[in-house]
Amino acid sequence: RISRGTMPRRDTAQTTAGADGGGRARQLASRLIGEGVVVAAIVGWWLLSLTMPEFILPGPALVAAQMWQIFSDPAYLVHVATSSVRVVIAVVIALLVGSLLAFLPRWLPISEVIVHERIKPLLNSFPSVGWAILAIIWFGPSNTTIVFIMVMILIPFCLVNVSEGLKEIDAEILEMARSFTRRRTSVLFKITLPLLAPYLMAALRIAYGVGWKIALVAELFGSESGMGFLLQQAQSVADATTVFATCFAIVIIFWIGEKLIIDPLSRTFSHNPAAPANGA
Repeated sequence: RISRGTMPRRDTAQTTAGADGGGRARQLASRLIGEGVVVAAIVGWWLLSLTMPEFILPGPALVAAQMWQIFSDPAYLVHVATSSVRVVIAVVIALLVGSLLAFLPRWLPISEVIVHERIKPLLNSFPSVGWAILAIIWFGPSNTTIVFIMVMILIPFCLVNVSEGLKEIDAEILEMARSFTRRRTSVLFKITLPLLAPYLMAALRIAYGVGWKIALVAELFGSESGMGFLLQQAQSVADATTVFATCFAIVIIFWIGEKLIIDPLSRTFSHNPAAPANGA
């Protein structure tokens, strides 16, 4: 005899299996559509390049060959490494400075107006080109110029993200932590920073993406090395192939950095240790 209570469990299991199967099918369809759009874009690019001169729109094969040279020729690899190091240094400095500015009103309440009503609006609205011109005047064409431009433009992104994260931290949790210890460093590293990790990772991800865009513009203004310098050289001789190849090379470098560094860090730190477990 079949118990009545067994039927809902079987139905639930079948429903769950069907939902999982439907989810996998939708994910596969989404993947196929995404890859299909890329293939269609490349085919369309190739067909369009057949009707235009090479110096205006080179074909995918020429661009791919130039990209291979960028990643295999030591002369080009120097420029790739230079831009990558500049971006990493600028992102780290901007994240540290932005985080310190966000924490400053908590450590020194009298500075809240200075940080949130003076410094933050100034950095948010100051023109990027202005920082570039000032950096060239102050430092001349150098690595310091490029890093300074990127840092000054990236700081507001980090400051805003970390400030919003600090606002979302439950004050009761911090108060309870202080009742167990009076050491501010313990509360900071064991409670505040873990709760703030998702916002720190968001700031890091945004700064890394924007940093690559800024790096090219900064290197156009004040550098004789880097990927932006390659673009400047290509523009001076109307070399569209190198322009396309350099831009796509940057996309690949960004993707590698995101997958190998940003995503693992995000999975490691972007969790809320104060969130209750399921069923608690």
